[in-house]
Amino acid sequence: MRARIVKIGNSQGIRIPKPLLEQTGIMEDVELDVDKDQIIIRPVANPRAGWDDAFKAMADKGDDMIIDEVENISHYWDDDEWQW
Repeated sequence: MRARIVKIGNSQGIRIPKPLLEQTGIMEDVELDVDKDQIIIRPVANPRAGWDDAFKAMADKGDDMIIDEVENISHYWDDDEWQW
């Protein structure tokens, strides 16, 4: 597929057809990279993707306790290195 470079204000850009955006999952923000003579456009990765599943798996395993509620979490470093 070809696209034409168009003037957009003081910049230039291209119009990306909706089917391409849907196929790639690009909805809003993108990351742009340059590799030799290519411009690479990819959707911004969600840094918290998969957290819901991970939290559910932790809860299912009983590994979702708040650390402050766990007894005996002190470490020798607490006694040796800190001045209380």
